[in-house]
Amino acid sequence: MTQMIFVNLPVSDVQASTAFYEALGAKKNAVFSNETSSSMVISDSITVMLLSHERWHDFTPKQIPDAKTSAQVLLCLSMDSPEACDAAVANAEKAGGTADPTPKQDHGFMYGRSYEDPDGHIWEVMWMDMAAMQKAMAAQV
Repeated sequence: MTQMIFVNLPVSDVQASTAFYEALGAKKNAVFSNETSSSMVISDSITVMLLSHERWHDFTPKQIPDAKTSAQVLLCLSMDSPEACDAAVANAEKAGGTADPTPKQDHGFMYGRSYEDPDGHIWEVMWMDMAAMQKAMAAQV
């Protein structure tokens, strides 16, 4: 079986967050969604669970940090090209997110940008030319 990842994110407005992720191309899985959570399918192996603060507390009593002022994780998705990274950031900004909360990266063999969702969770998008990266790393040795 292919290993999957389910990223659980606390959100202040489930419906608004659902609309944001749908605008980025995620598909809502209605079977695992209701008024307190949305199951957003990014790919066959990646699902983001958007949980209201109340629903979040069904899983943990820990305090929810304000993702607009602190960060616990940086989430990263691979893309097919630098242009796809640029398009993802443009789509996120158009849907109400913030473009490039972290520095852009362009190392020739690797290109990356980022966006914040409406709650402040940071998503990085990156492209890497594996053959060029291996060649560059070998040259450093």
